[in-house]
Amino acid sequence: MSDTSRVLNEILVELFWNILNIEEKELKRMGCLLSMTEMHTIEQIGLGKPQSMSAVAKKLNITIGTLTTSINRLVKKGYVERNRNQQDRRIVEINLTNKGKEAYLMHARFHEGMVNGVMEDLKIQDNKQLIKALDNLNEYFKKKYQADK
Repeated sequence: MSDTSRVLNEILVELFWNILNIEEKELKRMGCLLSMTEMHTIEQIGLGKPQSMSAVAKKLNITIGTLTTSINRLVKKGYVERNRNQQDRRIVEINLTNKGKEAYLMHARFHEGMVNGVMEDLKIQDNKQLIKALDNLNEYFKKKYQADK
């Protein structure tokens, strides 16, 4: 591995873990006692109209069985409600309760603060090259590692 490859690997790994750890600690500090998996499930359910379990599982890139386990916990904790679609009873729809919406908004505020802080500290309000490079990196990972699914 070249020096550039080694350094890039170290930066990516450290950045990934730092963001996850900081996010988890900040949300706990704000009073949110959900796991990051639960929070990201809430994020994908969103504030809009109820969504089918299969649509949310697809967004999270997980099986419906895995999502069911997470949704069961979130229903029990009072963050999500689950209902059958009235037109097609085979479809299970999920949406956020008021408690779930509060958690969603708390998470959104964290992300907004994080992005605003990065933009301010790095003075990147309009750095098209950085945005393009990060977008290319994201697309690379999606194509390379999600192609199997």
